[in-house]
Amino acid sequence: MRHLRKGRVLGRSPSHRKALFSNLASAIFLTERDFSDLDANKPKVPGRIVTTLEKAKEIRPIVEKCITIAKKGLAAEASADAFATTAERGSDAWKAWRKSESWQKWCDAKAPGVNARRKVLSILKDKQAVRVLFDKVAPRFTDRAGGYTRILRLAKPRVGDAGTRAILEFVGKNDRTKAKAEKPSFGE
Repeated sequence: MRHLRKGRVLGRSPSHRKALFSNLASAIFLTERDFSDLDANKPKVPGRIVTTLEKAKEIRPIVEKCITIAKKGLAAEASADAFATTAERGSDAWKAWRKSESWQKWCDAKAPGVNARRKVLSILKDKQAVRVLFDKVAPRFTDRAGGYTRILRLAKPRVGDAGTRAILEFVGKNDRTKAKAEKPSFGE
């Protein structure tokens, strides 16, 4: 019996499973990056990966947790901007700012944002994915309380082992809008 045993094993050792989850979570964030230099290998739809249904159900909470952490980190970084200086680094004005009380307030306000980036990096294990998450993905969901991803089951199973395939994608970009029918005029 497997009472109180959370999660799926997916036929892997614990370290392999953890690496799989961080790689898949990084992959969905990396589909949102700029692909101007990678024209040959860009994704068909940004913000979407195709995987098995079981893997998608396992990594969805990880992706949503990363977005929530990033949103809190962005709020902390925005509050730190009030104490920042516009002086060029290494200049006399910048050195004076470093010795002032304003620099200490800036550090205290910036610390939760740095902590959030480090926490997400420990989950994703990819610096570029963290950068994309904080710069592009998290600002998109600042007004949303949760439910940043959706899982769509694909009708066609995987060719090799007939595993159920699914799409894990971000909510918001590929949403269908309800089309309203025109009100009939009845010849008036």
